[in-house]
Amino acid sequence: MRIIHLIIFSFLGSFLIAQDQSERHSVRVDVVYLASDYLEGRETGTTGETLAADYITTRFQEIGLEEAGVEGWYQPFPFKQLSNPHLINSKPLKEGIGKNILGFLDNKSAHTIVIGAHYDHLGMGDNGSRHTGEAAIHNGADDNASGVASMLLLAERLKSSSLKKFNYLFMAFSGEEMGLYGSKYFVNNPTIPLESINALLNMDMVGRLNEEKVLSVNGVGSSPALKEIVKSIDVHGIQTVTTESGIGPSDHASFYLRDVPVLHFFTGQHLDYHKPADDAHLVNMEGVIQVSDFIMAVIEGLDKREKIKFTLAKEEPKKEVAAFKVTLGVMPDYVYAGKGMRIDAVLDNRPAKLGGLENGDVIVKLGETDVKDIYAYMEALGKFNKGETATVVVLRKGKKVKKKVTF
Repeated sequence: MRIIHLIIFSFLGSFLIAQDQSERHSVRVDVVYLASDYLEGRETGTTGETLAADYITTRFQEIGLEEAGVEGWYQPFPFKQLSNPHLINSKPLKEGIGKNILGFLDNKSAHTIVIGAHYDHLGMGDNGSRHTGEAAIHNGADDNASGVASMLLLAERLKSSSLKKFNYLFMAFSGEEMGLYGSKYFVNNPTIPLESINALLNMDMVGRLNEEKVLSVNGVGSSPALKEIVKSIDVHGIQTVTTESGIGPSDHASFYLRDVPVLHFFTGQHLDYHKPADDAHLVNMEGVIQVSDFIMAVIEGLDKREKIKFTLAKEEPKKEVAAFKVTLGVMPDYVYAGKGMRIDAVLDNRPAKLGGLENGDVIVKLGETDVKDIYAYMEALGKFNKGETATVVVLRKGKKVKKKVTF
């Protein structure tokens, strides 16, 4: 009997290892293809968007989902971009037809959970790019090939899972970078009744999970149930930074504004955001799987409840951002939850770099101002003029370090 048990456990162990390897392979292939130069940045209305859409529909078909668009897998929508929401490098008007991609897992339920991620990006960077050099392909590996890969992984798992209380509608949105065109079009022209949607789970930039495993989860205030579920999850040591509001610069906002409970998952800003450098080799593939594990735990939590109630989120107090005439030349770590303002990246030839600050330093004092968070940091900057020198106190590997910077 002991030998039989050992054989069974050995077989199960080999099966789980093979499953893990298969998932890693799928995530890597999804990200690498969608973020390849061949797709030329997946801009809405272009050949690159069509190639990406063809790939996603093929994956939906392989997984065994049903077509759920108005034209097979697709829900076409018109776009007319008068001005870009990012307000950087904005170029003349663009208009045309984009397409959302919809795949359905029918569990014969009256209610549906929507799992979404936008698949479009910036093309050659004509609108919204932070790149200052010559035109270049913006592959958008983190933004948002990573989110699509997570969505596809969840579709594979749910297709074979025992979670049958709800249907699942998997949506790859386009037009997000131009101003949420695809998701806005869906909620105004829904293919299923909006009142039947239990929740929208949106993955946008989930490819840079850091060593501390900090995951930003926005929209927990859109339903009391979501707040309880997120708080209860303990997966891979992931730490969550949450916000109440369902308003934000991604597709979940379109659903929240139509009274649908939402969660938005995000692993943080980085120096490559909206630049050609956002390539596949920088994506934390294992991190994408771990974030997907967290989202799967959310889905399991929803499956234990009846349809959840929408609530208008308690908006976080609006903090005045101080005006300032100087910059330090750093990118803040927006998912940092500790005291101070942690530096995610130090820009070359700027005051911070010249003063000896490093990536990962946590600014706790600037001049005479104690820096408790990013707002205090901005307030401190507002006290200086160009050419002045300030003392910066940072925490570096647990020790306080003082540096001088000249603005």
